[in-house]
Amino acid sequence: MKVGIIGAGRIGEALISGLIKGGFAKPEEIYASDINHQRLKHLSSTYGINCHRSNVEVVEKSEVVILSVKPKDIKKVLEEINNHLTPSHLLISVAAGVATSYIARHLTKPVPIVRAMPNVAVLAREGMTVVTAGPNANEKHLEVAEKLFQAVGKTLRLNEEYFDAVTALSGSGPAYVFLIIEAMTDAGVKVGLPRDVASYLSSQTTLGAAKMLLETGEHPARLREMVTTPAGVTIEGIIELEEGKIRTTIINAVMKATSRSKELLAS
Repeated sequence: MKVGIIGAGRIGEALISGLIKGGFAKPEEIYASDINHQRLKHLSSTYGINCHRSNVEVVEKSEVVILSVKPKDIKKVLEEINNHLTPSHLLISVAAGVATSYIARHLTKPVPIVRAMPNVAVLAREGMTVVTAGPNANEKHLEVAEKLFQAVGKTLRLNEEYFDAVTALSGSGPAYVFLIIEAMTDAGVKVGLPRDVASYLSSQTTLGAAKMLLETGEHPARLREMVTTPAGVTIEGIIELEEGKIRTTIINAVMKATSRSKELLAS
């Protein structure tokens, strides 16, 4: 299947790598465009894909077109490619805060639209991508989108009404986790560990904890209680975290990010 990617930044490159490694598309079946010429040279030499300065050229050569541009640029790009999109294309948007209804209003043909929200973990092929069908999209279109993003992680279907919350939780989520790991690393250094050791311990501990949750299906509180023995070490740390209002802080962060997602097109 011929895949075009308009806006080949970090997410775009991760998709390119995943599509090739996962066998979804061959390098010669992938077309990418970006305003950064050096970026295109890098992608061409690294992956052997077809790179173009023209978004229109990418659309004309592709069956699936992925819009991976900033929300502020989406209108301009849609106006540019509108006359070259057809109902036989599948248009997938990963632009945060941009509803499929907005995209459809800027197109003059009944182009199938799927909205997707991946996160940066696609770079490690451990991404979480939520997908939803927009105007003119059917089950077949959703299956194509799912297969595409499963090349770089896991997928989940949700109604579009949840996408601002999804953007704030799983879209921005890796940044929250990175901050927590950074703090744990600094704590390790504070109590005498070499920084590289503290970083490795913090990262692997986070990975292991997440894997336990996914594999056991247990409530996180239950797993936390397994580690928190009476009068032990862990309960002292938990009390300090609770006194620092870690729960409220994280909840407020997601709420603020959700509000910002709703504002993106207006800004």
